[in-house]
This record gives sequence, structure tokens and C-alpha cells, in this order.
Amino acid sequence: MAPETLTYAAAGVDIDAGDRVVNLIQRDMRRTFGPRVLGKHGGFAGCFRLDYNEKLFQRNFRDPVLLACTDGVGSKVQLAVEVGVLDTVGQDCVAMNVNDLVVSGAEPLFFLDYIGFNKLSPKQIAAIVKGVADGCQLADCALIGGETAELTDLYRSGEFDLAGFTVGVCELKRMIDGSGTEPGDVLIGLGSSGVHSNGFSLVRAIVKKARLKLDRVYPELEDPRPLGEILLTPTRIYAKSVIEVWHRYRVKKPITAMAHITGGGLIDNVPRTLGDGLDAKISRANWDTQPIFRFLQKRGDIDEQEMLRVFNMGIGFVLTVRPWFADAVMHQLRRRGEQVYLLGKLVKGSGCVVID
Repeated sequence: MAPETLTYAAAGVDIDAGDRVVNLIQRDMRRTFGPRVLGKHGGFAGCFRLDYNEKLFQRNFRDPVLLACTDGVGSKVQLAVEVGVLDTVGQDCVAMNVNDLVVSGAEPLFFLDYIGFNKLSPKQIAAIVKGVADGCQLADCALIGGETAELTDLYRSGEFDLAGFTVGVCELKRMIDGSGTEPGDVLIGLGSSGVHSNGFSLVRAIVKKARLKLDRVYPELEDPRPLGEILLTPTRIYAKSVIEVWHRYRVKKPITAMAHITGGGLIDNVPRTLGDGLDAKISRANWDTQPIFRFLQKRGDIDEQEMLRVFNMGIGFVLTVRPWFADAVMHQLRRRGEQVYLLGKLVKGSGCVVID
């Protein structure tokens, strides 16, 4: 009897499924393309023109700086698998990258994703990539490529991982690095859409400890959706709103620093962008906290300081602004659909956030 022939499929990798994925995601990718995207889908690399020759679209970069960010969604993907909703974490992946990018005043240009699966499912990957494309459209950047990997020995059945990479551009003289911050500068907060994509190891621990049901509607959450869907609400993308406001000021520089509020919350992220010898003094009464945070805190018996260090607590992005520009900047952000809060101001100190 002849020995059985060993194949790639028998080893756990389905090449045909990979080909089907490519066909399924083409339309979602193409809806993120603008005139600067070159080449055809399915090439070995995505192509993006930094500037245009066409006078109508010319950006006229004089001293451009390219900026890049990479990040993933973390253990939120495990919750997505448990709930069976995969088309929202793609937006999370884009948000975690482009929101970091615009902190420096950079305009997101393009995005690439990476998805590692136990067993490649074209339908599941198409759902994830749809979410990525949705996020790219919200951020006004192009999804020009990505990679899927079938790793049966690395992930357990049903598991996957999701990460992304983005590149943006900014004029050197227009970069924001926090070096110009001064006492008296105002802190403006933009409301989050919920837990976003940080702290989900603690979230899942709370769900387990309190024996919460992801498919149950809890009245105290003041939301008709089940708990699992509330937790999977995509991370809000601030990139387009922030960059549009920043571009309105061609000469003046009203924004002196920005911070994306991710792991570490306000306490750890705001000081990353401040000049030496400054504290951020913030009043806790100045913004609204969504019911999901108090729900998790109560069910998990979590200390308030721990909540502020782990979660965004309702503020997903912070801008530090010259006081005489604060009203105008807040008005413009509200016009673009953002929830805007006057959080506090900068004072002389030692580089801390003081929340009272």
C-alpha cells in the first residue's frame, strides 16, 4: 500500500480559502481608495503617492515628515469570538493606530492589517476586513493591503489575532510634540464611545468573577443592547475631526499637545505630551462617564484609582489648547460631531495628572 501523500491542506493550511478571501475583500478595500492609491489589488505591495502632479489635488508638502504607528486590538478579539460579532474589531484596529498618529498633527495616509487565524474562514475574515474598511473611511485613509495567516499550531480553534499599521504625513514646522505647552493652557476632552480597546483582560475577569451574561440586557446600563454588544462598541476615531480643525490654522498654532487615552487612562497618557515642569489639573465633575464604567466597577469591586489607570472613563482623546483659542476649537469640534468637555488646565508642577 502506497504511503499517504502529505499536502499543505493536510498540515492545516488551505490555500484555496486564502484565494477566496482575496476575492471577498476587494470591494471593501477599493471603497477606501482615493486618487493617490496606485496599482492593482493583489500585488506584492500597496502603492501610495505622497503628493500629486495634478494641480487640482496638489498638497504642496515643503518639508514632509512621515510618521508610522502599529497596534492591535488585544484581548477584545476574544470577546468578539465569544459574542460572535467580528465586524466591529476591524474599526477598533484602525482607531488604535490613527488616533495615535494624529497626536503629532499627522494626516493618516494609508493602513495595512494583519489577521492570524487558527483556521482560515473567508466569511469571518471578510467581516473583519469590512470593519477595517469602515474605520479607514472614517479616518479618511486608504486600506492598501494586508496579510492573513493560517496558524493551526499557534491559535486554538476559533481564535484569531488582529493588528494594523498606518503611515501619515505632517509638515515639519506643523508637528505637535508638547514642547510649547505652558501654564494656563486649557485641556479639552473628547468623549469616548465606551471602553474602546484597552482593559479587556480586566473586563473579561470581571465578567467571569461576577458571572455576567454577555447576551443579557442589564437595565442599569441604560441601553437596550446586550452586555456583549455594548462592550464591543467600536473605538471612536478622532483622526478626521482633529486634523480638520488643526488644518484650519495655517499660521497660528492653538493646539500645543494632544493625547490618545488608551491603556493607562488620563493619568498615564496626558503627561506623555506635556513640557517639563507642568501638571495637568483636571476636575472629575467636568465630564460624563458612561454607565458601562460604573457597571464594571461595581460588579468587579474595582477601586476608583484603578479604574482611572486602566480605562478611559469616558474621555478618549485630549487636546491642550491656548486659552484664548479654547472656545473656537471646542465649537469646531462640536460641529464635527464630537462630545467636547473642558477638563481643566495646565499648572506648574512635576509632570503629573491631578484629578480632583
